[in-house]
Amino acid sequence: MSEPVTTIGLIAGGRQFPILVARGVKAHGYRLVVAGFTGHTNMDVVPYADVWQELKLGKLGRLIAFFRENGVDRVIMAGTIDKPKVMDIRHLDMRAVKLLFRQKNKGDSAILGSLAEEFEREGMPVVPAHDYLPELLSPLGVMTRREPDEREREDLRYGWKIAKELGRMDIGQCVVLREGIISAVEALEGTDAAIARGCGLGGPGCVVIKVFKPGQQEQVDLPSLGLDTVRAMIDGKATCLGVEAGRSLFFDRDEALALADRAGMAIVGLATDQVEP
Repeated sequence: MSEPVTTIGLIAGGRQFPILVARGVKAHGYRLVVAGFTGHTNMDVVPYADVWQELKLGKLGRLIAFFRENGVDRVIMAGTIDKPKVMDIRHLDMRAVKLLFRQKNKGDSAILGSLAEEFEREGMPVVPAHDYLPELLSPLGVMTRREPDEREREDLRYGWKIAKELGRMDIGQCVVLREGIISAVEALEGTDAAIARGCGLGGPGCVVIKVFKPGQQEQVDLPSLGLDTVRAMIDGKATCLGVEAGRSLFFDRDEALALADRAGMAIVGLATDQVEP
């Protein structure tokens, strides 16, 4: 008697990530049940779904019921969602309201962690998307033709410490600095906007650091970068990007690195033992 096929429930947001995850899941031969949200989901994911349903954002009870009705064994979260809209209590059902108000900390990691616990209680554990896409993880070491110079390396070391402290408070994953002076800290606005603000204040030569938050759950939210990140840095005349190796997702890596090389930018994958004494 053949084993039942594993069913993955994909909570699909915007951009390309849910499409890549859907392809990876199907390549493993798994059944795919996709939940999308009006105005948020990249609808190109729909053809990959064995079962698809569009839901209203904030209806957690209906989302869980949809997955249970369709025999979901594991859940993956992938893609961007507009957090201010998620937090708008007018759009939340009672289960989502209870989840939100149990949280003293309303940071991304805390909320996503609690959401993962809700699925766990329903017998549907949340699993890391990169289990199906390990090639997206940022490698260790210098990825561009140019290596960081000594000034940039000093900023990488200092920026790493600051970014990790901010991460412990569940504020953001990214900082922008130049010559030891922090010019921007990522919060609700996202990485690209933080880069634009930080470079505007810090001037040409800024260094950008993006790290995995301490206590963050890898299965629900890894830091990510890609072409848009590199373009934002070029626009702001930033010269160096440091990301946490093995714990950040690098989309369109070949294209992004080629663009960085043309701009003379350095991009490096970092690990704790390289930047902390």
